[in-house]
Amino acid sequence: MDAVLLSRLQFAAATMFHFLFVPLTLGLSFMVAYMETKYVRTGDETYLSMTKFWGKMFLINFALGVVTGITLEFQFGTNWSRYSAYVGDIFGSLLAIEATTSFFLESTLIGVWIFGWNKISKKAHATVMWLIAGAGSMSAVWIIIANGWMQHPVGFDIRNGRAELVDFWAVVTNTFALLQLVHVLAGAFVLSGFFVMGISAYHLLKKQNVTFFTRSFKTGLVVGLIASLVVAVEGDFHASEVGKVQPAKLAAMETLWETTTRAPLYLFTWPSEKDERNLIEIGGIPGMLSLLARKNIDAEVRGLKDFPRDERPPVLLTAYSFKGMVILGMYFILITFIGFFLKDRLTESPLFLKLMIVSIPLPYIANQLGWIVAEVGRQPWIVYGLMKTSDAVSPITASQVGISLTAFILVYGALGAIGFYLITKIAVKGPEPLQSPETA
Repeated sequence: MDAVLLSRLQFAAATMFHFLFVPLTLGLSFMVAYMETKYVRTGDETYLSMTKFWGKMFLINFALGVVTGITLEFQFGTNWSRYSAYVGDIFGSLLAIEATTSFFLESTLIGVWIFGWNKISKKAHATVMWLIAGAGSMSAVWIIIANGWMQHPVGFDIRNGRAELVDFWAVVTNTFALLQLVHVLAGAFVLSGFFVMGISAYHLLKKQNVTFFTRSFKTGLVVGLIASLVVAVEGDFHASEVGKVQPAKLAAMETLWETTTRAPLYLFTWPSEKDERNLIEIGGIPGMLSLLARKNIDAEVRGLKDFPRDERPPVLLTAYSFKGMVILGMYFILITFIGFFLKDRLTESPLFLKLMIVSIPLPYIANQLGWIVAEVGRQPWIVYGLMKTSDAVSPITASQVGISLTAFILVYGALGAIGFYLITKIAVKGPEPLQSPETA
């Protein structure tokens, strides 16, 4: 394997591992803020206990997210220096804004929240948690805008052999980026909702702390149901935008080889990139792809053969990642609707509770599949239509990247084992008993 492929694998491994913690941090922060607000308003100690229990897992996730996230930015200098030199005027400014306006603020406020029990008023303490949640989301905003620019570059001119920013407003209002942002944040809330529901289901199955975990489950249920519907609705808009600005990606997602009017949507295909066709096609619905992508059943959709072979994304991985994400998204909607009707008799529904326990990892998988579609489907471009990935890598050897990739896997593996061990230990143990409403 060459330095390009190894660098891609290293960045993919680091990013995917980092994103095991980011969505839970984003969604859980708002849920903890809601729980603490309920405590402040009602004085109900159950909500205080919920705040501390779920807040502890939020803090573990945040810590692991920070550790794994910092190394990602260093790779733009070590592995992708040519990319940084070419588009750093745009991409670097967005990352700088994220760090100075969001990440530092979030980190500082978390320190206030951890050590502020009994030192600031209850209302102020709850407000701090809302500010943490807002800062975390703003951090996601800038990072997604940066990634959205890579997906659909706007607001720049090529000067002196590099891309230079000329319209900052065009960058931050990039439609592709804004749709991607809604998708990512909604996905984070889906994951957080299922995380809370799954752990709550474990304890409800054992009839432990029933009031505590029933309230927790219902909170996660509302979040999970609403977010699942948002993901589905936004996904429809997002697919249309992909068809406009990344037609090769859309063709790969749906394994469409020939440019077609009234393009069909197949329930199952098995593509052959060598033969440039689908070896298996099952359940074709005429015109459905045209309707979804162009909002017109008679519209033309470009096929993969319209693009040179060296400008097509990997079809099989892109297509099956997309289909897996869609299937899981449909499952999330279905299971949360069922949960809505069972929410007042959860302890009487052991089969449903068991299903929610085994569903905990599914939103993690769905989020990872979404990023595979976004990033693999963009290939061979690192900035779509502007710069190829092969032109962006640093002038380094494969052996150098191999050593760092091995180190990443070992270190991240150890961090992941420690992190998930702590989360599992806390989750299984359950909430600590409160000695008084003010116990820190």
